[in-house]
Amino acid sequence: MSETTLSVLREPLIKGERGCGQVSDEITSILNRKAGKGWWLAFALSSSLLLLGVVAVLYTFIEGIGVWGLNKTVGWGFDITNFVFWVGIGHAGTLISAILFLFREKWRTSVNRAAETMTIFAIICAGLFPLIHLGRIWQAFWIFPYPNFRGSLWVNFRSPLVWDVFAVSTYFIISLLFWYLGLLPDLATARHKVKSKLKQRLYRFLSLGWNGSTRDWSRYEIVYLLLAGLATPLVLSVHSVVGFDFATSIVPGWHSTIFPPYFVAGAIFSGLAMVLTLLIPIRRSMGLEDYITIRHLENLCKLIIVTLLIVKMSYLTEFWVAWYSGNQYEQYAFMNRAFGHYAWCFWTMIACNTLIPQLFWFKRLRTSVAVMFVISILINLGMWMERYVIVVTSLHRDFLPSSWAVYTPTLVEISILIGSFGLFFTCYLLFMRLFPVISMSEVKGVLSYGHGRLAPIPAAAEPAAGEGSTDGPEQGAGL
Repeated sequence: MSETTLSVLREPLIKGERGCGQVSDEITSILNRKAGKGWWLAFALSSSLLLLGVVAVLYTFIEGIGVWGLNKTVGWGFDITNFVFWVGIGHAGTLISAILFLFREKWRTSVNRAAETMTIFAIICAGLFPLIHLGRIWQAFWIFPYPNFRGSLWVNFRSPLVWDVFAVSTYFIISLLFWYLGLLPDLATARHKVKSKLKQRLYRFLSLGWNGSTRDWSRYEIVYLLLAGLATPLVLSVHSVVGFDFATSIVPGWHSTIFPPYFVAGAIFSGLAMVLTLLIPIRRSMGLEDYITIRHLENLCKLIIVTLLIVKMSYLTEFWVAWYSGNQYEQYAFMNRAFGHYAWCFWTMIACNTLIPQLFWFKRLRTSVAVMFVISILINLGMWMERYVIVVTSLHRDFLPSSWAVYTPTLVEISILIGSFGLFFTCYLLFMRLFPVISMSEVKGVLSYGHGRLAPIPAAAEPAAGEGSTDGPEQGAGL
């Protein structure tokens, strides 16, 4: 009796047999749907948090930053912690979009749009905190480096705080251009698919006359590749410069050459966790399980494992260098982190960043959506705690015991932090309603991936008694 078998070449990236037209119809149909109760509930919650943050910021501007818990010893508190946290969140978007694009990783096509958008909004949130920290934001122009008539008042170009301005603004501009360029083909498709006249006009204006010609695609691919090449070194440089803010000081616990790579790894680690936090509700609420599959989420978990190992090694290296240096101030700074007033922050950081994510080593857990979602939230909590530990514990114990002080954030600072999350999620929810959350043009290029099959392979006939059997043709033939 003979049988035939079909051999699958590889696991599909997109589930189901779909054509390009079907992809366009399914993704743009989301833009035509009315917002459900879940979206309105989430939008009401996030906008309420945003309103709370706005009130706290206005109160700070009216009364001054004296309403915060800062003192003569701890001059940096929640504001700088939040700045470093949000800059870090924005790193995974460029990593997924630019670096994986250069390495021709096809699985990125379903998640890159969500990650890129996260980068844009995270940098906006980060950029607000240095401005809020000024207290008198209406006089922010005093610190801009331009010719003026106020005497020799110039910024210190040798200060890493100034480098931050150039690094973060450059990163934001490149990320914004990269995100917008990737949207062009999808906006041109959506302008013909949406039913709302207002959205049609919006997409027609934003698509910049895209007509899908060979010339358009040729120029698009060249510019997209160039922007990916420009964005890739920025992933490494931006948070390295943020690390210089601390590493170039003489504060014990800060002046360390490990900070630039340590900060970059931590930024990517937290950013990947935030991508998971966003993608899991998106794929469920929008019915995108066939586009954002468990395989995509599992690959993100594998990247988290890689960055987890780097972050864990950085923690161990910090303590090793402090002990090996023989510097009593450096040794005290790290012992104070682990067993001092803020020990609860330190051990929360260790648990969330080095212990709990180890569960991703087990395939059964890193393919469980519920487990991934919970761990991603805990990683973000741990990474915020890490920034808080670095900023506060190194400052609250100065060289002189006479200047020791304990920093406790006020309700105003906590409200501003909550408001930043409100701003982030409000912007993201609006994006989900206005623009395609999946890159249709890129997904169409991987539709056939994993759906091709080898030719039927006839099973070998049963050998006669006393005869040897012959193997059939090799399964991989013709690949």
